[in-house]
Amino acid sequence: MTEPTDIQALLLSRIRDVADYPEPGVMFKDITPLLADPAAFGALTDALADVTVRHGATKIVGLEARGFILGAPVAVRAGIGFIPVRKAGKLPGATLRQAYDLEYGSAEIEVHAEDLSAGDRVMVIDDVLATGGTAEASLALVRRAGAEIAGVAVLMELGFLGGRARLEPALAGAPLEALLQV
Repeated sequence: MTEPTDIQALLLSRIRDVADYPEPGVMFKDITPLLADPAAFGALTDALADVTVRHGATKIVGLEARGFILGAPVAVRAGIGFIPVRKAGKLPGATLRQAYDLEYGSAEIEVHAEDLSAGDRVMVIDDVLATGGTAEASLALVRRAGAEIAGVAVLMELGFLGGRARLEPALAGAPLEALLQV
């Protein structure tokens, strides 16, 4: 394993492990200490904005809820628009809806239909890539709105859950960048 870069070391130092949350046997990665540290949060925002600009994105889609926290300041820093993708039933007006499977059951996400259009290049941002279900559904939503995928960027990828392999077909060649791999 290679040594972490300075930014990776900073980010890792601000992520707290919480054992047995939300259920026994799970090691939860809590990013709230990172968000509370302006230097670490600023470094994270800069790194994600660099990814966004490098891939020519014109809009950011942030996935509920931590993708909102990360994606909105990245959009401001990159000088582009921010579009929230919400759980079903949370957005007023006309929406596009996408169902996806969870480990136990299913869920649905929505985006305002008019917020994305042909000509948009969208970077999807979230905190964690786990199994990839929500990210995969968001890519389908973006494409249904007529926009192009610039890529997916996450703070951390939980590699042992196989999200990257699940997401590869939906990415159709677009990049997936994880600042940290756990």
